[in-house]
Amino acid sequence: MAFSARNGGQTRTQTALADINITPLVDVVLVLLLIFMLTAPVLQSGIAVQVPHTRAVNQITQSRTVVTIDKDQNVFLQDDGRNGGTDVPINLTNLTAQLRSSGNGDPAKRVIYVRADGRVPFEAFASVMDAVKRAGITNISIVTQPLESKPADETAGK
Repeated sequence: MAFSARNGGQTRTQTALADINITPLVDVVLVLLLIFMLTAPVLQSGIAVQVPHTRAVNQITQSRTVVTIDKDQNVFLQDDGRNGGTDVPINLTNLTAQLRSSGNGDPAKRVIYVRADGRVPFEAFASVMDAVKRAGITNISIVTQPLESKPADETAGK
């Protein structure tokens, strides 16, 4: 693309500078990448729980209420609608009342996810399940991790 300009009877043709300087763009992208790499581990803080591994695992996509039991049998409630998705410690005796008050609509249609550490005794897990059922919630899902298939080389030697 060329431009013509008249300057006192003389015609002079100039070309437009169409090159984009990429260096500042690359600098900004690298700084943003560095910022995201440093802040990502901080954003994933929560209760450390080693959930059991199973073959059938579904992804959770909708807003949810999660009851977590850690290895020391402490119970936490994470309700996306009420406390912004943070794990709040809760007494097991107050769990039923808290679940009743946090729900909107029919409790039989609500979905609760129970996430328990694999080292938690069954008695503690059953107590939490009982508290959830006493709140009128019957749709309870247990959070697990997918089983990782072992390579053929490892299984052949055993």
